[in-house]
Amino acid sequence: MDEKRALERLRQGDERALEWFVRRYTPYVGSIVWSIVGGRLSVQDGEEITADVFLTLWRTRERARSDAVRGYLGAIARSRAIDRLRRSGQMPELEYDEQDMPVQEGPEGTVLAREDKELLLKAVDGLGPPDREIFLRRYYYGQPAPEIGRKLGMTPEAVRQRLKRGRERLRLILERGAMDDGYV
Repeated sequence: MDEKRALERLRQGDERALEWFVRRYTPYVGSIVWSIVGGRLSVQDGEEITADVFLTLWRTRERARSDAVRGYLGAIARSRAIDRLRRSGQMPELEYDEQDMPVQEGPEGTVLAREDKELLLKAVDGLGPPDREIFLRRYYYGQPAPEIGRKLGMTPEAVRQRLKRGRERLRLILERGAMDDGYV
């Protein structure tokens, strides 16, 4: 069975089609869940979140498009994992990978880039709720404004406005930090 046919059968209520999606996409969904909750929640929690993703697919099968089931499952997985972390009080700290830092010449440039990144992470962390969560969801997890709004009980426009104001606050914080450190 191909994905298009499986989705047609899923929409008709065929549980075997759901089993087909579970077999095909469990590794993908599991990897997304574990990339978010790994080490913070139990194995059972991760398995429960993964199972919940497929239950959500079953309940919302009319929304899934035949050309985008994988992305739909990925979005559900990210959302469910973040929700579970939030309910457990274990939202992740912002992390950075030195490979993501801009390339600057020499050891001094590397130290400056690391300090800039740390300043940005501290600034985002200091935004407070709900802005910190909005920034995490948008820029760390890549969620769009409508999805963030649904999760936080806000309109997409309110989310976009908070992002805009938050970016401005971050810009000011970062400029002030650069001036205080003698960069400007």
